[in-house]
Amino acid sequence: MVSGHQFTDSSFYRLRDFLDTKVDQYNRLDFIESDPIVIPHQFSLQQDREIMGFWAAMLAWGRRTTIINKSKELICLMDGAPFDFIKNHQEADLKRFIGFKHRTFNDIDALYFITFFKQHYQESDTLETAFFPQGKNAQSMWGVERALNHFRQTFFAIADFPKRTQKHVSSPLQKSTCKRLTMFLRWMVRADDRGVDFGIWKRIKPAALVCPCDVHVDRVARRLGLILRKQTDWLTAMELTQHLSQLDPVDPVKYDFALFGLGVEGKF
Repeated sequence: MVSGHQFTDSSFYRLRDFLDTKVDQYNRLDFIESDPIVIPHQFSLQQDREIMGFWAAMLAWGRRTTIINKSKELICLMDGAPFDFIKNHQEADLKRFIGFKHRTFNDIDALYFITFFKQHYQESDTLETAFFPQGKNAQSMWGVERALNHFRQTFFAIADFPKRTQKHVSSPLQKSTCKRLTMFLRWMVRADDRGVDFGIWKRIKPAALVCPCDVHVDRVARRLGLILRKQTDWLTAMELTQHLSQLDPVDPVKYDFALFGLGVEGKF
């Protein structure tokens, strides 16, 4: 079970008003120029957004400028058209990825990502179906948990996948916060009039999303009493989201903007 508490009326309204103000401040297009979500925003085709959104999210650790630059490098290696490259590349085209590296992510991992994308898009026109088999959707956080576990199993279902690549795709079964995957889901699922998140996937309700829990969000959320759990793991992300749902049950993960923005700018 996820631990939690109810806020008093006064603390509830103060916290909600404060965080709503910060969401308004950070949930805007000019804030994303230095954020990895700027990568899928370079494309209009849904599959390009899915591929480069997923890849940028998976590379999202370390300096954000480096994450963005490495994602742009991948775009160049795919001739500026990721989906077309995934579908139509020849074996010889893969040689250009030799030597690609971002921290512990290397060319072996990159080539497996391409293998997975190619196989998946031969069977489906959207990456969403890798998270949700036909007819499945997510109505709650626990539905998202099942989807993340299903995705990792699907991602590594190709015979002879490189074992080293497993560390780059987490799931709740590994007790990870799954920060990169929940961030990617936020990008694909949330929709509002700000134009930051894409809102192109419909099998997950925004109310069911789990808040990405990186070091900035974790630190700020603890200071605000939104996380009580001592360790930081999947149940921590669930606890945080449960508390955010008290503030906005329809769109709790919008507060990722506020918590992350406050953390990055050193306000907490």
